[in-house]
Amino acid sequence: MRGNAQEDARFRGHDGLVEIFDGAMRRLGPFGAGAKFAVAVSGGADSMALALLARDWAAANNASIVALIIDHGLRADSEAEAALTQARLAAQKITARIIALGLSAGPKLQETARAARHEALAKAARAENCLFLLLGHHAADQKETVAMRAARGDGGLEGMAGWTAREDILLLRPLLGMTPEDLRAFLRTKNVAWVEDPSNADRRFERVRVRQDGGGLAPADAAPRRAAELQAAEFLARHAVLRPEGFAVIRADSAPPVALAALLRAIGGAYYPPRRDAVSALAAKLQPATLGGVMVQQTQKWGGWLVAREPAACAGPVPARKNAVWDGRFRLQINAPDQKFGALGADAAGFRKGSDLPSLVLQTMPCLRRGGEIRLAQVVFAPLAPVCGHPFFA
Repeated sequence: MRGNAQEDARFRGHDGLVEIFDGAMRRLGPFGAGAKFAVAVSGGADSMALALLARDWAAANNASIVALIIDHGLRADSEAEAALTQARLAAQKITARIIALGLSAGPKLQETARAARHEALAKAARAENCLFLLLGHHAADQKETVAMRAARGDGGLEGMAGWTAREDILLLRPLLGMTPEDLRAFLRTKNVAWVEDPSNADRRFERVRVRQDGGGLAPADAAPRRAAELQAAEFLARHAVLRPEGFAVIRADSAPPVALAALLRAIGGAYYPPRRDAVSALAAKLQPATLGGVMVQQTQKWGGWLVAREPAACAGPVPARKNAVWDGRFRLQINAPDQKFGALGADAAGFRKGSDLPSLVLQTMPCLRRGGEIRLAQVVFAPLAPVCGHPFFA
């Protein structure tokens, strides 16, 4: 596929998207000499354009990239498309790895696929010694995201951030200032083809309906949200204790809704907090409650309100491989073949004499199991996202 003369003039050399991409990366940096970037590639036009732009930027900035191709395994031809994408990248002198997820259809498919994709990409980025992971979200994705969030309340209307921390990986979105039409035109000038995913036209998915119905919204000013996050950080620093065992204690009778939502999200092992109206009602006057898989209880021993994972909401056990994440909260630090990594549950009773943790917390702590054998796991508390956007010391 070749572009016309007008497209060639727009995107040639350092003009057009190349210049926009360079500016976006400068705003997201600095990255340091010799930085290595992982690039998430689906094979679609947006991620293919991202890979080419990142390759050229890295060559000019003493950096390097590796492409990570995700094969969800949800369509019969997905494996062949992943191999085709790898070959197309190789033709552009871009090293690429294929990551097969082997997912199957089921409830909340897009949510499940997104969580599995993010976990696999982060794991692969670590294996490649990449601190930075580039994602291909563009201006149209941003507008759709804002519209979807607007349908749920007044939070998050500033859209996706260009820079987001996920555990020990930094997610970067340098294409937010570009349109999908621009990205396709750029690929045409490079004579690079891409894969069209039929799910992008499936109206069962909310994002597709928003796109097809023209319901996107421009991002709102992010300043109010940043101010609320600063307020949350200040409150947590003064009035909360966030423990490495995955629970918190609030020493106050009320809390800013953003601060409480952040704790509920992190302790519940979720990407997003519970419903805004429910969080606001509880934040105005703290009282015993269960919200978003998290329990809030008054505690005399710890002097305040205990915020801990609900035992019944904990995820099931997973294979005990090094860096495995369980329940969206704990990352395993060792490899334990033939064992399962999951909740202590009712077996917590046998560990109470050797621990001063509340019984509620102890039940939700992770352990390793093999047959009837139980032992404590070497883990770190690693929520899916930072508690809030500003650093603080509990």
